[in-house]
Order: sequence, then structure tokens, then C-alpha cells
Amino acid sequence: MSITIDLPAAIEEQLRRDLANLDAVAKEAALVALYRQGRITHHQLAVSLDLSRIETDGLLKRHNVIDDLATATQVGDDISTLRRLLGG
Repeated sequence: MSITIDLPAAIEEQLRRDLANLDAVAKEAALVALYRQGRITHHQLAVSLDLSRIETDGLLKRHNVIDDLATATQVGDDISTLRRLLGG
């Protein structure tokens, strides 16, 4: 799928000079915005940008989307729970 964003020529030229890949930056920004709005899931964001879960968490952190990211304590608690449930 392709999406076109019409910008004034001068702005587009400036952005293309300043950014290594304007198309990739725009795609990432649009997908992160959709994630923030709850229109796509974490998994859909990862698949759309060909990222692992950890890379996607890093991307969200860079975009200051940290509300739903697990803390180290939460991950540790989850691991403990899994070990207990699995008898390990």
C-alpha cells in the first residue's frame, strides 16, 4: 500500500535534505500515531516495520510512548509466575 503526503515543494526539499529517508520516517510516524490511538496493536506495529518485540519497544520509547511498556519488575514478576506455574 502506498500513501502520498502532499507538502509544499520547499518543505519537502528541506526534509529530504535533513532526513536520510523521508519516506521511512513518515511511515514510522504514521504507524506510531496509529498505535497511540489504539488503531493497531504492538504486534501489528512490529510486523509493519519488520521489527522484533524488543526493537518495537525501543521505537516506542524513542517516540515517548511508554505507557504500556513492561518494567523490569513486571517482567521479573511474570518470569517468577511462569516458573511457579511450570513447576520450575
